Amino acid sequence: MNRHILIGRLGADDQAVIACGRDEMATEVRLLTPTRRLGHGVGQALVDLNRLNVYPTELGLDLAFVAAMVHAADTRISRASESQDSWTREIRLAIPVSDAPLWTSATPILNGLLNFLTGDRWTIAFRARPSASVSLATPVPARLIGPPFDGVALFSGGMDSLIGAIDALHAGRAPLLVSHAGEGAVSKSQDDCFALLRQKYPGRPFDRLRVWMNFQDGLIDGVASENTTRGRSFLFFALGVFAATGLEAPFALNVPENGLIALNVPLDPLRLGALSTRTTHPYYIARWNDLLRALGLDGRIVNPYWDKTKGEMALACADPGLLKVAAPKSLSCSSPSKGRWNGRPTEHCGYCLPCLIRRASLLTAWGPGADVTPYTLSDLTARVLDTRQAEGRQIRSFQFAAARLKKKPRLAKLLIHKPGPLDDDPSKLDDLAGVYSRGLSEVDALLTGVQTKPS
Repeated sequence: MNRHILIGRLGADDQAVIACGRDEMATEVRLLTPTRRLGHGVGQALVDLNRLNVYPTELGLDLAFVAAMVHAADTRISRASESQDSWTREIRLAIPVSDAPLWTSATPILNGLLNFLTGDRWTIAFRARPSASVSLATPVPARLIGPPFDGVALFSGGMDSLIGAIDALHAGRAPLLVSHAGEGAVSKSQDDCFALLRQKYPGRPFDRLRVWMNFQDGLIDGVASENTTRGRSFLFFALGVFAATGLEAPFALNVPENGLIALNVPLDPLRLGALSTRTTHPYYIARWNDLLRALGLDGRIVNPYWDKTKGEMALACADPGLLKVAAPKSLSCSSPSKGRWNGRPTEHCGYCLPCLIRRASLLTAWGPGADVTPYTLSDLTARVLDTRQAEGRQIRSFQFAAARLKKKPRLAKLLIHKPGPLDDDPSKLDDLAGVYSRGLSEVDALLTGVQTKPS
């Protein structure tokens, strides 16, 4: 095990001395290139936003730096080798920002937010940017008309964010859609879905920001990369807020996610740690809103579908015709490239947790046979599925969870608390228990007649 500190540097003149412990491994992350261009996709994102008449603030730019540092640590520090228990890492970040006292006052919220999200132990310290980098954001030009967008929404390429965009556009809104362009299949889904939205609403002022942020393998000397990416939603949320600081008005960042996935209640007693993510959990979103308030940002993060199952989202979509055309282009699978070793194309596997919820939702909304998405495992009932293999593991967990709830329906009100606290708004507890129960029922209906057993 090693404890790690990542030190953000803004240019050659950033020579601040950062004290390191004896057992800490220090790595520098260059946030500014030798040509004084903002690195790791942040500079290009700033250029792209300026082209859209959006000018993020220095505080927004700080948040992009924080996101870059968190993303570097989360994806380039192996849990297997760098933790005592093969999971919990100890990570310290030292980040230059425009207002160090303000950020320092918000540090307890930020540390707690990240600890909850990733299961690691984060310690973040802030210092003032070097004098040559005090002003890095593009000044807002003199103009008569501000940015055309009335809000920001995350646009992942998945079906929930697709429905969120369709509903917003159908309601006459003009969102700025923010995407992180990473793995190729995800990027293609984002492109394909956005193209269909453009085709449907050609004269509307909505648009998209795509941010490319990746760090090379070997960023940390002698340490392997990490593939669990539990911190990815911090990056997504931060990029959304970064863009939203340029809207010159109180903003809402919409994070479209169905309630079953947002709660992510463990399906069985073994589904903890790496198997139970918290990327859009209500507690996590509430802590983000605490962070925005602490930073003095006039905005909030909202999941408009927190009380809807994925099937209910699809059924109530404002433009069902567009959704039927676009849904096959969206991507829900957790590992769409895993079939390539067997000569399969990039596609939905059909048996991972998000694939099962997707299939169940479209069965609920459209009925049998209407989902034309290609799935590697297209027929779940064709044979007995092995619960010791990936194809049967998630299915057996869903079967267990559904059977448990059928036997004792009142358990829903207890189980929803397992992934994290829900005491920010007690008035929502019955609705949360309801969406959990209905979401499981959707998947249970999909699994009618499916047989599983260990090999």
